[in-house]
Amino acid sequence: MPSESGNEIDEIATGWVARLDSEDWTSAEEEALDAWLGQDKRHQGAFLHAHALWLALDPAADQEAAKAKVDHVRRGFVLGGGAALAASLVGGVALWRKGHTITTAVGEIRRLPLPDGSVAAINTASEMKIAYADHHRDIDLRRGEAWFQVSSNPRRPFLVEAGAVRVLAVGTAFSVRRRDQGADILVTEGVVRAWTEGRDHEGVQLRAGDHVFLSDTAQVRRSAARSIDQALAWRNGRIDLQGETLSAAIDEFNRYNQRQLVLEDPALASERLDGFFRTDDVEGFAKALRVTFNVPVSIDPVGEIRIGSRGSHSL
Repeated sequence: MPSESGNEIDEIATGWVARLDSEDWTSAEEEALDAWLGQDKRHQGAFLHAHALWLALDPAADQEAAKAKVDHVRRGFVLGGGAALAASLVGGVALWRKGHTITTAVGEIRRLPLPDGSVAAINTASEMKIAYADHHRDIDLRRGEAWFQVSSNPRRPFLVEAGAVRVLAVGTAFSVRRRDQGADILVTEGVVRAWTEGRDHEGVQLRAGDHVFLSDTAQVRRSAARSIDQALAWRNGRIDLQGETLSAAIDEFNRYNQRQLVLEDPALASERLDGFFRTDDVEGFAKALRVTFNVPVSIDPVGEIRIGSRGSHSL
């Protein structure tokens, strides 16, 4: 059997960890994984490293259950042949070839290692389908937002589809947020190419620091100057409101919370404010508004929080 490269081993190991994390793990898959682990000491190291990374990047995972599975697998590494490697490919990488759908709930921010060594951070209320093949890596962002740190592989371009918008990378880092009539694209490292379906000849090249909205009709609108850290503060569970209008800040908080903020006084909509908040700290944000703008804030204990309106539960 030809010697595997380190990248190939890492990719297979990450695929196994992803499969191990699913609810439909079978004894046949466990036997195939045992066989693959026993073929090469590098397989064992890559598997344990991938598993540790998976837990580190996905703190919401059931870590006790995942650890129990891994401990069970580790109890008996056995020697295997080429058939075991084929089985591992079917059980691991093939999962991603068929397509793996990832969803996040309102308020959930998930970090996910991908089978090629890339990493995705997936924002609140998002859904995307991941499908890998020999010569390309495809992401279908059906709703929401995600940031990708792409492992470089010129032979397997990394393509994100967001409605009619396409973003292509080889090895870089960027985010895509799907909108009703297009997508926001922010590049944090390297270069990406973006276009709309059927208009690839009108594509644009974006470099680190670029932040644009690309419409479904191929119109490009560059966003106002905003730091990358500010725009991507959500990856750390924060909202950065440096210079944002109150209207925009409320819209941002409402993305992350079932409990919604409602602006009752339209005269406040264009007021600017600064500050850092947790994405789930709606009451703390409301209290800050009361002090900053000297406005009443009405809080329903289980419902909406109204800004600029007096009520029975005003702060």
